Amino acid sequence: MRVIFIGDVMGEIGQTMLTTYLPKLKTKYRPQLTIVNGENIASGKGITRSLYKLILQAGADVVTMGNHTFDKQEIFEFIDEAKKLVRPANYPAATTPGQGYTLVKINQTVVGVINLQGRVFINPIDDPFAKADELVAELQDKCDLIFVDFHAETTSEKLAMAWYLDGRVAAVIGTHTHVQTNDARILPKGTAYLTDAGMTGPYNEILGMNKDRVIEKFRTNLPVRFETPKSGPGQLNGCYFELDEKTGQARKLQPFSINPDRPFLE
Repeated sequence: MRVIFIGDVMGEIGQTMLTTYLPKLKTKYRPQLTIVNGENIASGKGITRSLYKLILQAGADVVTMGNHTFDKQEIFEFIDEAKKLVRPANYPAATTPGQGYTLVKINQTVVGVINLQGRVFINPIDDPFAKADELVAELQDKCDLIFVDFHAETTSEKLAMAWYLDGRVAAVIGTHTHVQTNDARILPKGTAYLTDAGMTGPYNEILGMNKDRVIEKFRTNLPVRFETPKSGPGQLNGCYFELDEKTGQARKLQPFSINPDRPFLE
């Protein structure tokens, strides 16, 4: 099973990078499943119905989210009908619309895609480790492979989740911090892990936001409104991996990055 995962799509530049390069990546890697994190696609915070459709039209099979899932009021109008949209599963189940996982059938193989959110230095919700246990137990008889997008702030929490799930899921890929990490590996029991896939958006800014505003915030410690630039060079970050349908484990994990310093190679 060949899979592509694209890290957090950020604003209009991210949209352009996604629609430009995802089709090319699919030609290069020939994935059977493509997953895109879209929680920042609407001007840096949240998602709208039209942008959800844009991600799917660009070639995604599943759209994962994160702590900005509900930042756009419009999402309440369509999230329950958006069957390919997955928000963090550890939001309180009784009160939160949407779904925390989805199942994708490719030929005779069923892949479960789970979205979880961390609790350290981020708006705390329910325990992601307990929710992971619950969902893995629920899905083990329903699917052949399980992929987890763990949307969290700290390296330690992400790595802890990967070790906790090693051998029980095929991959744990981190999102949220917007900088691709250099620690891609396959853990001893077969789980692919990357602390952060990186983001898809502005290249010459800071985490996707206007760099001058961010620097002003650090220099003055006064309130500053962050904005996502609408023009300028972009970047696309993510990873490609291969999963074994028979064992439920990963066989290969390869991060990729496209930017002005690393142009796309056919």
